[in-house]
Amino acid sequence: MRIYDGSPRQDFAEVLRSIGAYLDQRGMKDVLVMEAPDGYIVQGVTRVGATTSTWSESMGQIVKETMTFLDDDIGRFMDESIARRGTGPQEQLPPPGRYEHALRVIGHYIDEQKPRDIFFFEQDGAFVVRLHNGSQAGALHALVEFTREDVEALITRGPTFRLPPRPTGPDGAASS
Repeated sequence: MRIYDGSPRQDFAEVLRSIGAYLDQRGMKDVLVMEAPDGYIVQGVTRVGATTSTWSESMGQIVKETMTFLDDDIGRFMDESIARRGTGPQEQLPPPGRYEHALRVIGHYIDEQKPRDIFFFEQDGAFVVRLHNGSQAGALHALVEFTREDVEALITRGPTFRLPPRPTGPDGAASS
């Protein structure tokens, strides 16, 4: 991740998690994320203009939004995300949404691959990721698909990515 080299924000898991939290707050769907030299370009669809009243209900319109998040925006999102997770009573905090979880685990996978550049899109809960890797042999692109089931399985395994394995005793219980 060249835009964060040398800073404390060097992993895709945390960057994409914070973008995912923003997307969840905006109620976005069918997202596309592309890394740019100065941040990320994010596109998705959202519902605007939905209203309800005693006499009628309006479904609103589905519109496509394109946003550019510069490095400073990403840093702010990450700081807000860390603050939200680290303090305050849990009942006051909104629970993490689907994109926050999904983009975190996909980001973890991307971190393991160490690409120079990323691009991905989502449709109906499945993600297609394009990773750009460079080597002495030249530039290489890899495509990876995460089905909805793959993402759910990774989310379930997510806590194991954060915690070191605990030694187990002879009965399979953690030893003290």
